Amino acid sequence: MPIVDLYGHGQLRERLAESISAGTLPASLLLQGPRGVGKQRLALWLAQRLLCTGTKPPCGSCTSCRYVADLTHPDVHWVFPRPRLKDSDPDLEQVRDDYAEATAERAAANGLYAPPSGSEGIYVATVRSLVQRAAIAPAMGNRKVFIIGDAERMVPQEGADMAANAFLKLLEEPPADTTIILTSSEPGALLPTIRSRVAVVRVPLVQDKAVRAFVENPTVKKVLDNNAKATAAERVRVAAGAPGRLLSGETDARATINARRMVDAATSARPAMIHTAALAQGSMGARGTFADTLDALVELLGERARDALHSNDTAGAASAAKAVDAVLQAQTYASSNVSPQLIASKLIRDLSATLR
Repeated sequence: MPIVDLYGHGQLRERLAESISAGTLPASLLLQGPRGVGKQRLALWLAQRLLCTGTKPPCGSCTSCRYVADLTHPDVHWVFPRPRLKDSDPDLEQVRDDYAEATAERAAANGLYAPPSGSEGIYVATVRSLVQRAAIAPAMGNRKVFIIGDAERMVPQEGADMAANAFLKLLEEPPADTTIILTSSEPGALLPTIRSRVAVVRVPLVQDKAVRAFVENPTVKKVLDNNAKATAAERVRVAAGAPGRLLSGETDARATINARRMVDAATSARPAMIHTAALAQGSMGARGTFADTLDALVELLGERARDALHSNDTAGAASAAKAVDAVLQAQTYASSNVSPQLIASKLIRDLSATLR
């Protein structure tokens, strides 16, 4: 089965396609934007557009397009954070085998995967492999495409100066048949020497209409239903323009949905909704899940405060900040021997009095 289609980013795709047609697409790009907006999927779309042999690229039906969609194109090299290999100095064949296996896992999951753990990175052996592959002619078409996901996770390593310098040179002067696409949600964490060698393309949040189409895709819906039951409308609200957030796993998805329901209950000011939302937090045995919900609630209210400041709504930002204080107090209660339902009931009423 091919990976799930790319949803949204229509205007950005048009601009990139026009740049390719005009021959002005930079050889080294950095797609930067919020986590979960589909930067790596956009990079794969761009690879498909570059390698397509159809009359209206990307046609989706030519051999190149199908191979990219299946993650089996020999000229598309996709690397991303991985656990460190057991061998402290793995050879390039070990690195290639590891990424072949990891890419096959992503293909089997239709391109729907959770973000990497904090222990994973892009290590120096991977960088050496990239540099070596860039020097080899394309295997199938007339171009090679390298995609480096979460590029800020490149791990500097003592004694790896030669590999780092070779990679910088590759970014600055890639072979004529090579396009390099880096993606990052934290571009400030990239080395300045890398940022100075790439053309930055900002990837925005996905519009709600496209997010809804994504969550209603049967393949996506099946995966999300395995994580946590929710309506399409709830998932669109939880995603908040970054549908990849919904793939972060059962715990995160359930916590975010519960947090959203608490905010909805508080802002509705309806006693029945407050009571229902409080009961949904479970009993004494659900303290761990409730702690996750409170963490998600802090993040949700923080986003609310930032959005208010962006709109010059200082009163709204202040009320959201005050609401965060109420959640922090609830976290203190949650660490004691108090029922999550009782804490949630009080917290929702506090939020109801605070949020505008």
